[in-house]
Amino acid sequence: MKESLMDILCDPLDKSDLELEVDERDGEEIIEGRLIGTVTGEVYPIEDGIPNLLPPDMRDDD
Repeated sequence: MKESLMDILCDPLDKSDLELEVDERDGEEIIEGRLIGTVTGEVYPIEDGIPNLLPPDMRDDD
């Protein structure tokens, strides 16, 4: 995921801003990390460079 996407991403639950926490990056690309809803506190994982913005009840957390 490119960090520049933060300009257009929002929390799918209430459309509020998301905060980015990066665990691993490769240049401009964020490989692992999480997006956190600033109002809801919901955590959306970034795995293999792909943010999972599905609402919590729709995720398949294996």
